[in-house]
Amino acid sequence: MKIKIIGIGSYIPNKEVSNTDFGDHVFLNEDGTPFAYPNEVVIKKFKGITGIENRRYAEDQHTSSDLAFFAAERALANANIDRETLDYIIFAHNFGDVKSGTNQSDILPSLATRVKNKLDIKNPKCVAYDILFGCPGWIEGVLQANAFIKSGMAKRVLVIGAETLSRVVDDHDRDSMIYSDGAGASILEASDDEAGLLSYESATYANDEANYLYFGKSYNPDLDPDIKYIKMYGRKIYEFALSQVPCAMKSCLDKSGIAIDDVKKILIHQANEKMDEAIIARFYKLYDKTPPENIMPMSIHDLGNSSVATVPTLYDLLIQGKLENHEINKGDVVIFASVGAGMNVNAFVYRY
Repeated sequence: MKIKIIGIGSYIPNKEVSNTDFGDHVFLNEDGTPFAYPNEVVIKKFKGITGIENRRYAEDQHTSSDLAFFAAERALANANIDRETLDYIIFAHNFGDVKSGTNQSDILPSLATRVKNKLDIKNPKCVAYDILFGCPGWIEGVLQANAFIKSGMAKRVLVIGAETLSRVVDDHDRDSMIYSDGAGASILEASDDEAGLLSYESATYANDEANYLYFGKSYNPDLDPDIKYIKMYGRKIYEFALSQVPCAMKSCLDKSGIAIDDVKKILIHQANEKMDEAIIARFYKLYDKTPPENIMPMSIHDLGNSSVATVPTLYDLLIQGKLENHEINKGDVVIFASVGAGMNVNAFVYRY
């Protein structure tokens, strides 16, 4: 028995923010000193490394659980099932519901409970809970759904990844340009045909790597030091991802019994274009091969990095045929992979 994604949906906020919108920002170094060059140079370098030109921010009246609800409704419509038949709702996020204009996280009740309420699901045996697993949270939710279904504890599971990172960034940190908002949702159930999840890998590296992403004070020394923002050691994350993600993908693929040449697409967390390209190149190098053309769809150029939402959103766009030069057909093999705070790494091989 395998588990299969029978429904997929995403919500991409309408509020578009371009790189040029950061032209008047006061970017500072970690010690609070100003950069030695103008914002035009900062933005050009940023674009060259990350590939990001635009990103999406949630409307002021929406929180992460709202975006998740919108995506879940679309996934349910795509699956064409009765929502009362869901056994679990697993919601992956990092910062809870953060209202516009604030920096305070609200996770009481859980965001999964809020989504269940918004979906108006009456069945009390539909268990709703959150997971905090960094950017790989949606993939980890899929792996938990796999365990629940295979153990007989569930028949259908809704797995959501949603985040509003735009509300936890330090405006004086140039890394703030990376982050965005969005949501992706999927419905999984048992499959008796050839389609479904074939193999997986998951790991947490929590020694020196534990604090590569953290909550820290603003680079502006005039701001309240007790108010925290998302921070990262970008170079360390890059080096970690490049060393660990390709190995996890290879282990996962080898366990599946699928040949590297039979992989049609790789859907990787949309964190940084150069980093993702380097990961894919390193992965193929492990097989003494070079990546084929159009193996890796990208959404980061226009959507930015929406953390747990990037992979399910990318899959939804692929299924809908909304990614130029990319398509997926029945029987195609896809690798899903992610890396993020923890530091966590995971992947699964899936036959569409």
